[in-house]
Amino acid sequence: MPNAEQNAHRNAEKPADPRVLAGFIGLAGAKRWETRLAEISRRAASPSLAGRALQERHALELMLQRLSSPEAMAGATPAERQLLSYAREAVRLAEALPAEPRKRLRTLVMEGLTGEANLIPLFHILRVAALHRARGFEVRFTGLADGTPHDLLVTRGAAEVEVACETISAEEGRPVLRGDWCAFVDGINPDLQTWLAAHPGKYVLKMTLPDGLKRDALDVHALQRRIMEMLRDRRRQDSAADAMLKLDPLILAGAQAAVPASALRALFGPEAHLAVAQGGGNIIVLAARAGQASDVAKAVCRRMTAASTRLSGDRPGIMAVFLDDMGRQEWRGLRDRMELEGAVRRFLTTPEAKRISTVSCASRMEMFLMAPPDAVPEGELRFRNPAQPMPRDPALLAALASTG
Repeated sequence: MPNAEQNAHRNAEKPADPRVLAGFIGLAGAKRWETRLAEISRRAASPSLAGRALQERHALELMLQRLSSPEAMAGATPAERQLLSYAREAVRLAEALPAEPRKRLRTLVMEGLTGEANLIPLFHILRVAALHRARGFEVRFTGLADGTPHDLLVTRGAAEVEVACETISAEEGRPVLRGDWCAFVDGINPDLQTWLAAHPGKYVLKMTLPDGLKRDALDVHALQRRIMEMLRDRRRQDSAADAMLKLDPLILAGAQAAVPASALRALFGPEAHLAVAQGGGNIIVLAARAGQASDVAKAVCRRMTAASTRLSGDRPGIMAVFLDDMGRQEWRGLRDRMELEGAVRRFLTTPEAKRISTVSCASRMEMFLMAPPDAVPEGELRFRNPAQPMPRDPALLAALASTG
């Protein structure tokens, strides 16, 4: 039997059907969709770090909007066709569900088109359903159809498994929030450009922020002023309890100079926050680190603790976690250093995990069909709870067994 990843790629090879997108947009209403995408496009068009971050956060919505063009639809990429397959499932559900459950589905769509939210939580549920269907299970959207605390009930013969889907932003575990960093950099960038024009060269400003950029722990505007005063006074460092600053020459040699972004990330690591001001061959890099390590894996466990009661404990249960707002290198780092695996396996030894048979984890790298090693080969990581008995029905192993 083909595995779930192979089936995902088969879905991505199917011709893109414009009626699918029209049907999905209809769940929100054409006017609401157009208003929302116009707002996202306007904010994302800003030539700022915040604008680029917004593009990444709303990449799913922007992909779907791009496919509104017949030319784009005809040339849809495998990732875009995969996303359309999830949209097709949402449309199929809307057509099959009675009035009240259909309202629940529409509420999920509308929540994803409001404020700083996005459509990832809904598409996570749709993707998890598709993965289990590809493994040979029948899937019921019981959260929508019956209002159950869990989202899905997957069955094969007499075997049944509950699935609760949770989407967590990596921001919940970061001591320096990306949004705060973008606002900080965008606020100081004009002054950096002016200084750089008067002081040609290549520099790196290393920043250690013991308590991050949280407004209750740091006067951001005062820090911006400190940086500019340090640069204008030609000082190489400035230290205070809330921030330690050091200016060094930036040295990128050979192949590093040809791909500076990758070289900088390799130099400072996946947890560093980086920003670049440049012009006329001159460059200054801001590289910030918090005083404590990123806690994304622990944030995942905190969320699972809170969500564990969504599973009844009467059947095997899967907690399907999607880590959003995370880049390729950060996702790879969590896996390569086994931080995520270690944290999840420790969580599975706690009383709060007694209803959970397996935890699965995925990210945008899997949803957008990136290749390994950026994405997980099987489409998700799975960690089985050793305190739960191995399923007697071998049919359940495809859903509950650990990966790797």
